[in-house]
Amino acid sequence: MPKPITADCLAEDAGIAHGFFTREGGVSGGIYGSLNCGTGSKDDRAAVLENRRRVAAALGVAEKPLLTCHQVHSADAIVVTEPWQAGQNPKADGMVTRLPGLVLGALAADCAPVLFADPEARVIGAAHAGWKGALTGILEATIRAMETIGARRHRIRATLGPCIGPQAYEVGPEFEARFLDADAGNARFFRRPAAGSRPYFDLPGFVLDRLSAAGLDTVENCTRCTYSDASELFSYRRSTHRGEADYGRQVSAIVLL
Repeated sequence: MPKPITADCLAEDAGIAHGFFTREGGVSGGIYGSLNCGTGSKDDRAAVLENRRRVAAALGVAEKPLLTCHQVHSADAIVVTEPWQAGQNPKADGMVTRLPGLVLGALAADCAPVLFADPEARVIGAAHAGWKGALTGILEATIRAMETIGARRHRIRATLGPCIGPQAYEVGPEFEARFLDADAGNARFFRRPAAGSRPYFDLPGFVLDRLSAAGLDTVENCTRCTYSDASELFSYRRSTHRGEADYGRQVSAIVLL
């Protein structure tokens, strides 16, 4: 069975199960080995569905489907009131619910997954925060969506999972300029190893800063660098640099029991 990374602040409540799942514990082979949960990959569909079933089982709800959105790097978060059929995934990058048994998942392979919970209101959320979504407000949108169904931000606990680390995220000057145009203070999330070199972006640092500024109860950091840890984590950028034809996706998931 998969052995996910867990956050202390979310594990404290026995009525909530969660995990930042790695690539270990599944049935896929080759470049997808082994817990690839991305239905948008070119992996064997039966293997992906079995992997997703294993994720739900690891959370104690084997009979429930793992719900993931059609992620489009947006700032859109939705309230989930019922599961959807395969192929009908809504276009969004955050989702929240207050209904037990709905397994909310965020797929990623370098982008930042964030899990949320207000244990008192029994409201949970999951967000996929790539650089674009993080910059344009997906984290804040997910928090606001939680508030619409009873959560209070001063009670919300949020945890960042594995994503690409600052030592591996080389970007172009136009990328940096977009962040500086939004807020000159974002300069602190960029570094250049040498004069004249291209900048490197600190995605986990940026996400943690946005979460900390949101006025939440707790912000926990469970990140690992997806690019650097090839044995345990999928990475789109690493697969691209290796010339691989495709890449797997790990999932971060949360459910009310």
